[in-house]
Amino acid sequence: MNVATLDTPAGPFTAVTDDDGAVLASGWTADADDLVPLIHPELRGDGSVRQRADLGAVTAAARAYHDGDLDAIQDVPVVQRSGDFLMHAWVVLRTVEPGEPVTYADYAAMAGRPAAVRAAASACARNAAALFVPCHRVVRTGGRLGGFRWGTDVKQWLLDHEARPA
Repeated sequence: MNVATLDTPAGPFTAVTDDDGAVLASGWTADADDLVPLIHPELRGDGSVRQRADLGAVTAAARAYHDGDLDAIQDVPVVQRSGDFLMHAWVVLRTVEPGEPVTYADYAAMAGRPAAVRAAASACARNAAALFVPCHRVVRTGGRLGGFRWGTDVKQWLLDHEARPA
């Protein structure tokens, strides 16, 4: 696994990738030890992490996103493992547009299980690839933030960053 950190306006952002350049985990931390446990054991290989100055397309996309190109993260490959619903829910989450947050209930419906609001919330909570699988775009009914592994201050920054002018 490869890891690199970049400074962003929301704080240090670190990504862990596999040798093919797919994101395994990412978040607003300077410590890869915060991310590696989030990666499914089948994807960790021997568990070794190589510090890099840059992760190529992943670093470029994260930098571009934080600089204002909100679509830069769309095509970055992500690899996560879990059960069928979570795997599907993470794919669906990548379709939520920047500047158009959805509620947990909306997200459950988008994932094909409108009554499974808690399962949808669990998909957000268990998402290892924050930003690239934009769980920050899911909020509580009424627009309240809800939780976010990297802190509600970061979630609010991301939502404000993505807010499109009316």
